[in-house]
Amino acid sequence: MSRIVVIGAGIGGMATAARLSVKGHQVTIVEQSDQVGGKAGAYSRDGFVFDTGPSLITLPAVYRDLFLKTGTSLEDNVDLQPVEPGTSYRWSDGTRVTLPGVNPAAAATALGDALGGTAREDWLALIARAAEIWRITRKPFLESPLTGTRELLALAKSPRDVRTVAPTTSLRGLGRKYLRDPRLRMLLDRYATYSGSDPRKAPAALSTIPYVEQTFGSWHIGGGVHKLADALAARCEERKIDILLNSDVTRIVLDEGKVRSVELSDGSHLEADIVVSNADASHLYGDLVSGNRADAALRQLRKATPSFSGFVMLLAIKGRTPDISHHNVWFPADYNAEFDAVFKGRPATDPTIYACVPNDPLMRPDAEHESWFVLINAPRHGHGKNEFDWSQTDFANNYADRMVELLAERGTDLRNRILWRELITPADLEARTRAPGGSIYGTSSNGMRAAFLRPANTSPIEGLYLVGGSSHPGGGLPLVGMSAEIVAETIGRARKRN
Repeated sequence: MSRIVVIGAGIGGMATAARLSVKGHQVTIVEQSDQVGGKAGAYSRDGFVFDTGPSLITLPAVYRDLFLKTGTSLEDNVDLQPVEPGTSYRWSDGTRVTLPGVNPAAAATALGDALGGTAREDWLALIARAAEIWRITRKPFLESPLTGTRELLALAKSPRDVRTVAPTTSLRGLGRKYLRDPRLRMLLDRYATYSGSDPRKAPAALSTIPYVEQTFGSWHIGGGVHKLADALAARCEERKIDILLNSDVTRIVLDEGKVRSVELSDGSHLEADIVVSNADASHLYGDLVSGNRADAALRQLRKATPSFSGFVMLLAIKGRTPDISHHNVWFPADYNAEFDAVFKGRPATDPTIYACVPNDPLMRPDAEHESWFVLINAPRHGHGKNEFDWSQTDFANNYADRMVELLAERGTDLRNRILWRELITPADLEARTRAPGGSIYGTSSNGMRAAFLRPANTSPIEGLYLVGGSSHPGGGLPLVGMSAEIVAETIGRARKRN
């Protein structure tokens, strides 16, 4: 049995802790804030409830496996609900389509009916290619530890697999090959934003995201996706795992290059044989651990392009909105201009607007009101190159006003129905999550080598491991859950060898 300290009570931290406890380890979680969940947070006021982080669950099998292997089933702990229909998309030319929550063929038919031409056949062909990429990459790239270029070498043994994965092709490039309608290409481009990336630079492998979404379904949790964090905290309590809130880690103490303890801001120490960091990798290597190996890891990390951030509006809405779906996207006229802006440190003037409007009685005061979570892609907070100072309160309020006006211009007018609003800027995200610049997705997927620049789960420091969206295999609830399993299994193998 090892003494393990997990830094951060986010989804990844708690998932790893639960898995490690089953293996017989003594686990303690330390969390700098006064609540669990990390980026999977919530905000409540006057009967309105909002998820402030992930608003969608895909690939629920990842969490079904976690809950079954640590106790009772996922469905025994949360109210997992299929989202049907799935997402409504609106383009600047007035075209609209609402896709089903599951079934690629039905999604393709809906796209064909709305867009005409070869849209149905083109989307089916793209999804078939994405299914093959998923088959090839899931086990070696997503469910296994990152070992550097060895994954590429293994892939290279099959020229056919190399051609299918197309590691040198961008998501935009794959879209141009399969999708003749520019509106379809725009829809595909959006999936790069799931990792805070630019579709012109992100790999074609991100096409697996719509494949997974449409094949395994879109899911909601009654009361909000943040209820997953509450369920994980309860599971940790059942497993006798201590979660210490308001416990800020100032450094990880090493002894001859190996983890010895975790020092808290009050000066106390928690002895540890192993430390699992659910903190942002930049914060870990830049602030919490020192030495040549940490410095080298930080230099490697800085070679990657940080993801962009998000500007969030939580809107308490009076009345019901006709033809609104659970998930909604309003596309701009010029998608390239949006990506150019956010990666060069400028808030986009005509951005994509995403809104989650759950038809969930637990997330609104009554049936005559709606809780709107609105997300706009935004540049990182900061004062350096390609960053924007989001601490300017007047600018944030004016920008929010403009986004509400933009929604009205695009056919959804909320201006006279907003009871109140709360804003969450990239500066707020940085303060709340310790994600530098508010880059809530960690590093972006921009570039062929991006996946290999993401920090590995096993650090170069003995006894130190990384879990969560800023480490392998990446951000998003499914990948964070996979990350937790990788870390727990890796620690298990390491302890057996020792």
